[in-house]
Amino acid sequence: MTRIPRRLAATCLLLAMTLSACAGILQSPPVPDPEPFPGIAGQLGRFGVDVASWTSGDEGCDDPTLSPTAIRFDAAGLDQATPVHLRIYIFRDRDAWERRLADVDACVAAWADDPATFVIVQVSPYVVAGQGPWPPQFDAALRKGLKEAAGTGG
Repeated sequence: MTRIPRRLAATCLLLAMTLSACAGILQSPPVPDPEPFPGIAGQLGRFGVDVASWTSGDEGCDDPTLSPTAIRFDAAGLDQATPVHLRIYIFRDRDAWERRLADVDACVAAWADDPATFVIVQVSPYVVAGQGPWPPQFDAALRKGLKEAAGTGG
């Protein structure tokens, strides 16, 4: 008679372990938070945009409050054969991003070479700006990479 309870206990234990493993599969992974610049560069690279020569704190204008959010970098790849100078402004969360969009626009206007062809991409909590026009594959890859890096958007 002692064999039946042991077998039953072993079967129940195996069933419980199997069900808990299945429950882990059914749960969705958490949506990622926005990534810092190294993660952004990695996401851009996944889509074919090569990032090089970055400098933190280069906002491009006379607004020192944007300096902690700004990174200047060069990017090329796909149909963008020569590197283009870009700046990314990275904000803590969506609220800060929304509050500071006008400040970024004013700053970008100060360093834009040709405002008519300048490109600004806004994906919360990031703003990327640079002289355009950008070729279509490069533009699409940059937008996809930013969207992936943004996760929940802060």
